[in-house]
Amino acid sequence: MSSPLRVAVIGAGRMGADHIQRLHHRISGAVVAAVVDIDEVRANAAIAGIEGAVALTDAQLALDSADIDAILIATPGFLHQDILFKALERDIPILCEKPLTPDAESSWAVVQAEAKLGRKRIQVGFMRRYDAEYAQLRELIAGGDLGELLMLHHQHRNPDTPAGFTNEMLINDSVVHEFDAIRFFTGEEITSVQVRLGKATKNAPEGQHDPQHVLLETESGVLADVEIYVNALFGYEVATQASFETGIVSIGNDSGPYVRTSGKWGGNVTPGFEERFGAAYDTEIQAWVDAAAVGELGGPSAWDGYATAACCEAGVEAQRTGDKVAVKLNEKPALYS
Repeated sequence: MSSPLRVAVIGAGRMGADHIQRLHHRISGAVVAAVVDIDEVRANAAIAGIEGAVALTDAQLALDSADIDAILIATPGFLHQDILFKALERDIPILCEKPLTPDAESSWAVVQAEAKLGRKRIQVGFMRRYDAEYAQLRELIAGGDLGELLMLHHQHRNPDTPAGFTNEMLINDSVVHEFDAIRFFTGEEITSVQVRLGKATKNAPEGQHDPQHVLLETESGVLADVEIYVNALFGYEVATQASFETGIVSIGNDSGPYVRTSGKWGGNVTPGFEERFGAAYDTEIQAWVDAAAVGELGGPSAWDGYATAACCEAGVEAQRTGDKVAVKLNEKPALYS
């Protein structure tokens, strides 16, 4: 495709608005052709200053338009399935923010629909795969210079949570990223999940147990754990430590200026995910656009979205019961092998 990819962004909330500006200002080979949001005022505000873009309130209008080459879905997860099915019927490139859908059953239905199409059209927005340090750690694991990977230790800390952030959302909205990261690093499926609830912070809202400790195992026996702490107050911090046979590798630690002055030392902690993973988002969207131009996929597939949904379901059950819960996956279609 020699002309720019004409993208319709579905959803103009926090994530959608960020992607609209990213596509308009920092991504080559694509233009924002339409923005869809149920709030017409918000849709119009999102296209301000973007020549040629139109504001719509119905995703079907974008999907029916001959002026749209691809869609980026940034709506709440419960709205994804219907849009995905319709976009697959149109047979156009799709970038769908995580989750693919909110549960494994509906995610599997999407996988089956894409498999029937016969080619991969859906890229799922697990942006951490595009972080430079994540990519470097994966290369170290694959290279084998430090021997076999034995364990992964993850820390995922948010300053606070928005109103209505439930206990289950610690798994479905937060640890979902670690589920995908572990699969990305190891190239293996996760086979079991366990969640331990220990001493809770007084800063957590009623009904939310924070922090939690999530224990996982992969097909080859790599053990991983996640500290999920979503009311840590001090900032946004995502880090990983990998234990190998002959070394230890850490990523995601403090970066930027480390200043010593006037009897004090220190630096800054990123306030949110946009700052921590901004460059990764740019790389992710550019990879999607570049791949779409040649009819390919630039990142995580619908299968990856389904597999993480299955991990989340096991995680929520483990959270509720305290048991070690097996992750249940259907047989992978040949399209994703």
